[in-house]
Amino acid sequence: MPPAAKAAAGSEEMPPAAKAAAGSAKGRKRRKTAARLFRFDRELGHRFVAGADEAGRGSLAGPLAAAAVLLDYGRLTTREIRTLTRLDDSKAHDIEQREALYPLVMRTAVRVAVTSRCVRGIDERGLHVTNLAALRDMLKRVAVPGCICLVDGFRVGDVGHPQQAVIDGDARSAAIAAASVVAKVTRDRYMHSIAAEMPGWHFHSNVGYSTPEHRAAIAQNGISALHRRSFQSIAYQQLVIDA
Repeated sequence: MPPAAKAAAGSEEMPPAAKAAAGSAKGRKRRKTAARLFRFDRELGHRFVAGADEAGRGSLAGPLAAAAVLLDYGRLTTREIRTLTRLDDSKAHDIEQREALYPLVMRTAVRVAVTSRCVRGIDERGLHVTNLAALRDMLKRVAVPGCICLVDGFRVGDVGHPQQAVIDGDARSAAIAAASVVAKVTRDRYMHSIAAEMPGWHFHSNVGYSTPEHRAAIAQNGISALHRRSFQSIAYQQLVIDA
């Protein structure tokens, strides 16, 4: 085998020591990220921190899921924090990693609330109004006296407690990141379950988002009962849609 070919072939398989070093470095990065998220919440100066986030806001099909999580920093143990060393914005994880984090969040949080808002409700009331109402309702369900409520990106209206909008909150706050995991897992589970009943749109892989595969399915099959008709999407431009 020519030297260049040998080098190329050898580069495909990382030596065990290098693999271990890469895994260790990745683990350290994850721990630092989680530590930063929890530190952000603690520095707010409140024992109770409620975080809220949603999943499915930008999808073409399927419901919007909103979740809120309440963390009690007066009783949160080092051991519990260590179990969440992989905590991060849910978009930074694949489906297996989010599923692994989900039960850890459920065990660590003092309270968790999650809701799903249907497609027709989104079409009737508008996406932003629906999103704000869902996040606000979930925060009200988990909030306790003395807590601070955190929302990813924007305020959601009066929740009866101090509130703070955190830009890129799911990558900065542990409470918001935890809520993002709950919302994303809840919504993805639903989309995977409905995919068998509606096989033509590949919901098992795109979970309603505008992927090339999904857009091609819409061009071939039209839109389903699970698609949002209020979206001005390029995927819909060639279709005649009854409102």
